[in-house]
Amino acid sequence: MALVFGMLMQLSHASTTLPPEEFRGQMLEQTAFRLAGLGLLIGGMALGPRRIEPLIPAATVGAFVLLVLCFVPGFEQPLNGSHRWIRIFGKGPSIQASELARVALVLWAARRCALLDDDLGDLRRGFVPTLLVGCLAAGLVLKEPDLGGALLLFACFGATLYVGGARMKHVTLVGAVAAVLLLVAIQVFSHVRERFAVWAGESTNSQVSRAAEAMASGDLFGVGFAQGGFRNAGLQYMQTDYVFALVGEEFGMFGVLLVVGLFAAFAWHALRLVLCIQDRFAALAAFGLTTSVGLQALIHLQVVTGLAPPKGMALPFLSDGGSGLLAACAAVGLALGAARDRKSTRLNS
Repeated sequence: MALVFGMLMQLSHASTTLPPEEFRGQMLEQTAFRLAGLGLLIGGMALGPRRIEPLIPAATVGAFVLLVLCFVPGFEQPLNGSHRWIRIFGKGPSIQASELARVALVLWAARRCALLDDDLGDLRRGFVPTLLVGCLAAGLVLKEPDLGGALLLFACFGATLYVGGARMKHVTLVGAVAAVLLLVAIQVFSHVRERFAVWAGESTNSQVSRAAEAMASGDLFGVGFAQGGFRNAGLQYMQTDYVFALVGEEFGMFGVLLVVGLFAAFAWHALRLVLCIQDRFAALAAFGLTTSVGLQALIHLQVVTGLAPPKGMALPFLSDGGSGLLAACAAVGLALGAARDRKSTRLNS
């Protein structure tokens, strides 16, 4: 349902902001990505984490390669001073490396926890070497610079380690590293300091204030599908980082509660799914993957509603995008595949 609703929001935005030729191209691209995402979801559900486990080390290496390519001339695709995207096939679609890396690193963390078992609690031999891999990945994302993406990746990685058996006193290291990442970003990047100032009320930002106005203008049932005017009145990125504001403007409180309800239901059923899986690796993989999707959605909703500092964060399944959409679909598909394996095992036993 979220994929279909997201397609409607992209149709609404493109129909009023793009000329006919670009509109057709955008809709064809969105349709292709969403069909590909649906294919990945179904494929992931058919395979499950256990069947792709032998590929996880190679996928993790590939994820680091993609993160490094964000800074390599010929592959890098800088935009607004950020190096988050790469192009591997010349003029083909750009890839946001951190989105794919988050899925790979969560799978790697789940596999590592399952292999180490009780040894994960050993600080020197188990926990610290595992944590360093997550730190390296988060550091590369932070260098792009993408503080939100780095913290999201590290939070999902750390949560998987905690559920996987890491000791509580060791998990505090995860929080300490996250705090260091935040402090470094505040000191090094002026835009991060400004965003925290906006959140604290010490500064203003037209994007944030206009997003709040757009949501408030929707009242109970919105101004109507494709009738919103804020996209043409200075509010940018309503198809991506502020798509929730577009929902609020056009569908009002009804649309807002619908989207919140969809993700709340996703989180609830994801938790039930994880608790029902007996295979330790599959359960950890399902937990980490669904956490990555749910936490990303939570950050987007908080940013748009002013509950978190401004941050460019797509809303899974609803926002415009290619690699992010495919990564979210693959994550959910693999999590569902873990539950499918559980049912198959029960039927065969």
